[in-house]
Formats: sequence, C-alpha cells, structure tokens
Amino acid sequence: MKALVLSGGSGTRLRPFSYSMPKQLIPIANKPVLEHVLENIRALGVTEIGIIVGGWATEIADVLGDGSRLGVRITYIPQEKPLGLAHCVTLARPFLGDDDFVMYLGDNMLPDGIESIAADFRAARPAAQVVVHKVLDPRAFGVAELDVDGNVERLVEKPEQPLSDLALIGVYFFTPAIHRAVGAISPSARGELEITDAIQWLLTAGSEVKASEYSGYWKDTGRAEDVLDCNRQLLADLRPGVFGETDAASELDEGVRIEPGARVLRSRIEGPVVVGSGTVIEDSHIGPNTSIGRDCTLRGTQVSESIVMDGATISQVPGLQGSLIGRNATVGTTPEQDPHHRLVVGDHTRIEVAA
Repeated sequence: MKALVLSGGSGTRLRPFSYSMPKQLIPIANKPVLEHVLENIRALGVTEIGIIVGGWATEIADVLGDGSRLGVRITYIPQEKPLGLAHCVTLARPFLGDDDFVMYLGDNMLPDGIESIAADFRAARPAAQVVVHKVLDPRAFGVAELDVDGNVERLVEKPEQPLSDLALIGVYFFTPAIHRAVGAISPSARGELEITDAIQWLLTAGSEVKASEYSGYWKDTGRAEDVLDCNRQLLADLRPGVFGETDAASELDEGVRIEPGARVLRSRIEGPVVVGSGTVIEDSHIGPNTSIGRDCTLRGTQVSESIVMDGATISQVPGLQGSLIGRNATVGTTPEQDPHHRLVVGDHTRIEVAA
C-alpha cells in the first residue's frame, strides 16, 4: 500500500498565517501538522508517500525533506491549480501505479490513529473505504448513508436535510478501481473533480464501498480555534522532561517538557507545556496548554492556552490567553507614559484589546 497526502490548499481560514506559511506546517505541540499526518501513515506500515503540493512546495520540502528523518520516502507531486481531490488522484497516477493506497488530507488530525481501519481495508479490499465521524451538524460536510451491514448506499455533499450524521473526514482507502471512476466523472458545478462523485460512480457501477467510523479525537485544523483545541489535546499526552537549563528560582509543575538548549530563569511553568530548543524564558509565568517554539524570547510575560511559533519575542505582556503568535513576531508594551496601543497588523488579522 502507498499513501497520497494532499497539501495544496491555500488555507484562507487561517489568514494571516497562511500568507507566509502553508497551513499544513502550522505547529501543533511544536510539530507541524504534516509531521503528525506522516507519523499516522507510517504507523500503518506505509512508507511510500506521495505529497500533492501547490505554491508552498519549497517550504514543505524544506521541512520534510525526502522523508528519511521520519522513516518514510516522499515523492512530491506538483499541482498548479486546486482542481479537486479526484484531480489529485489523476496527477498521482504515475506514482500510485496499480497499488492500493490511503488518501489523507494534510490538515486533518486524528491522533488516536487509524491502524484498525487500515487492517479492515486490507482484509476485505472493497473498491473504496471511507472514514467517517459522527458530527452534530452534518449539513457542513459530505455525508455517508449506510445500510445495516455498514456498506455505503449513497454519498451526499452538504445535505440540507441529512439522513445521516456520519461525515466524511478526509481519509480514504482505495484499490486501483478508483482510477477508472476518476476517469469517468466530469467537473462539478464549481469546476473541480470531486472524489465524492468518483466514489458515487463506483457505487452506481455496483462496486463495494464501505465506511469505517473513527470514534477518536478528530480536528480539521482549518481555523485558529481548531489549532488551539488540537494543541490542548496533544499536549495532554506530552512526554515531560527537563533537558534544558532551569535555575533554582524557577518552578516547573508536572507535564512540562523543556527541550535541549532552552533556558528558564526566575519563572513558573504550569503543565502541560512544551518549550522548544534555544528559547529563553525569564521572569515569566507560562500557563497550561501552551506550546512555545524554538529560539523564542519571553520576558516578564504571562501566557497560557496559546501557541508561540519559532523565533517570536514577547516582552512585558501581563496576560496572553488563547493566542496564536506567528514566527518571528514581536509582542510588547508601549512606554508607561504612553496610554496608546501601537499595532502593525496584516490582512485578516484579529486583535482583541481589553477595555
């Protein structure tokens, strides 16, 4: 089996971050989303991975390389325009050949793993097997309607009156039968080749399509709120350890991980928290569910429930909570005699200032 990971989206819901980095490289617990995805795939015993890349191809390749650091082999497959998930399958056909494969959206987090679902697919080998998850409002998703044996009877995209609460969550298993289906469908009204249309074509042709329910934690990391929620979830399973430098005046609770080269001076840290290598924390209070990247500087600051990305500097800020601080960003206060806020704000930025 091979894997096809889709990482060509523009990430409009994560602006302004997605102006300067692909959404799939947003760090969750100090690791890019794509690394979490590749680790999930490697856990299936799959090591040949094709990654569909768009305009951020260079940035993604700089982080992942050839995959050897993660124990996999990566083939990068360029996509000039986002023309649908089924179009990605067409582009990847030379890489996929006639192998079975798992297709995985590169911004999806399923930290509980999908090994049992993959085992079911390998054992039964239906033409397609979709992964579904129960959601409160199915109207925002593609929905699978199943018979009593778990076979898919129909797929409906964003139904106004859903007959099922089982949403497609961006993981699919396919045999080579999908290539014939992709070749038979036409672009949808929005001009894209839809993978749901291809799967529906298989159903109409009499092929077996199954659904497997994923009952663990799942998050599409398409919005800042989802990124922070996912960060909290993953930090709960953090392996603590102090591998950097801390002084006698600092207090570290359980569930704190300090990476090599980091320094903590005269500060308190309440776990779960991860602090990246090369970061300096002085005279600060770091609250729970916070990830601080590499080479950051925090002085005289309180921050909790947040993600601070690599190279950021935060000085004399008394209360940051639920925040995403971008790479190499600077956050600080104005002089005491100046009552005004000073902001340099990019497009689609959201700022909340206490009254």
